[in-house]
Amino acid sequence: MLLCSSCSGNLLSSIVSPKLRQRLIRVSESQLHHHQQHKIKMERKESGNDSDAFGFKFLTKTPYASPSWASHLTPIPSHVFSLGHFPTPIHKWNLPNLPHNTEVWLKRDDLSGMQLSGNKVRKLEFLMADAVAQGADCIITIGGIQSNHCRAAAVAAKYLNLDCYLILRTSKVLVDQDPGLIGNLLVERLVGAHIELISKEEYSKIGSVTLTNILKEKLLKEGRRPYVIPVGGSNSIGTWGYIEAIKEIEQQLQTGTGGVKFDDIVVACGRFCSAYLLTS
Repeated sequence: MLLCSSCSGNLLSSIVSPKLRQRLIRVSESQLHHHQQHKIKMERKESGNDSDAFGFKFLTKTPYASPSWASHLTPIPSHVFSLGHFPTPIHKWNLPNLPHNTEVWLKRDDLSGMQLSGNKVRKLEFLMADAVAQGADCIITIGGIQSNHCRAAAVAAKYLNLDCYLILRTSKVLVDQDPGLIGNLLVERLVGAHIELISKEEYSKIGSVTLTNILKEKLLKEGRRPYVIPVGGSNSIGTWGYIEAIKEIEQQLQTGTGGVKFDDIVVACGRFCSAYLLTS
């Protein structure tokens, strides 16, 4: 089990020395690896067909066929990894004091998986398949100091035996300090991600594309085979994760909501990828 709450990270960071924290991280990495391997073996043993209780083959790469209504889009990915627990359910939310004849339903992407919870894993299923297809041995991605995307990418990379390099944006006064074990940083360090900090000022001046390309060139000179994932995983490959989400919702509306038809879709968004696709 991974500990990823902010208050627990603060507590751990405050009561142990930097040297002991490093020892804890190394031990936790080893325990996480053994736990993951044991979990996979048990799931395969119990199912008898390498599928887990959710009915899909975890960590397997399968050929991808796009929905017919999206077949005109390019590039269409050739494969996709099974990293999340899909489809996620749609539940009715019984809120008090709603206006008459008003119902609110929730698409429960918080149930997409423990370490990879949320919608981030949808993009990563396609991005990681593309990384492996290109022969990458590590990934590079970038975001804020508590980026959920970076945390999910680090865990996905660990599952697939890829090294992960994170460029994390933070305040100028914290750039030269140990990033600590707070929130998503705890998860990222537990899975062995390589973390580089950059100030918000430098980030704005240089830009995310240039920053990731600089690190890419450095790793190439070291003989590595890096695969760059942009901020939030939002590119022509990652977008297919949300195309699949739309297909998933479409199928659920036909079979799983008792004939309920929705008038509005409300979505929280940071980089507008999901909102754009849902309104297209």
